[in-house]
Amino acid sequence: MQNQLVALVTGANKGIGLQIAKDLAARGLTVLVGSRDLERGEVAVKTIAGDARAIQLDVTNPVSIAAAAERIRREHGRLDILVNNAAIAQTGTWDASFEEKIKAGRPSVASLAEVRAVFETNVFGVIAVTQALLPLLREAPAGRIVNVSSSVGSLTLQSDPQNPHRIPSAGYVPSKTALNALTVAFANELENTRIKVNSACPGFTATDLNNFNGTRSVQQGAREAVRLALIDASGPSGSFSNEEGPLPW
Repeated sequence: MQNQLVALVTGANKGIGLQIAKDLAARGLTVLVGSRDLERGEVAVKTIAGDARAIQLDVTNPVSIAAAAERIRREHGRLDILVNNAAIAQTGTWDASFEEKIKAGRPSVASLAEVRAVFETNVFGVIAVTQALLPLLREAPAGRIVNVSSSVGSLTLQSDPQNPHRIPSAGYVPSKTALNALTVAFANELENTRIKVNSACPGFTATDLNNFNGTRSVQQGAREAVRLALIDASGPSGSFSNEEGPLPW
């Protein structure tokens, strides 16, 4: 069995996911760059220095997930790190400003089809991918699962009237709250194993998710997920944090 750690990052052909892949590859890991479109994944791999390989993975497609899991088992025999990064804020390529998209996502007017689509990727996709890859993570000496979440998913912060960044959202924000609940649930189930499960907040990072309105670079946004992916046996499980430290649920 090879000694080089193997990591899979979902939604890694661009944005924060691509930077996470770059950072892990720079630390000597074999990084599998998950991408719905394999060609885009292969283009992304060319920008990564180190051992990076594109893998077709649509987190909403059971056939795609099963095929990815089988390929990882066949080629590597285990998975050391899973970074659940793939996420959407809305469907399609709706040409609107960031502010207009936030208004359209308000609970009083949000499209139920849109909310379902967001949850399909951000929540159900994470469950499906994690379930499929858990057997491979169990084969690793010390498996790590990192869910890329957001502080907007914090019920404590969203219910704080002093918080200027509260967002009345029926889709993206609740999907991150649900993702944090999944982090706790998986961590609790796996607490007697060598697998650790944590949520990482990248901060308000400039990506196409927010029409590049974010104030942080992808290099900054990737740091906490990379840190949690590489924690040793003394590291936390069932935690939610950003670069500055723990965040409230």
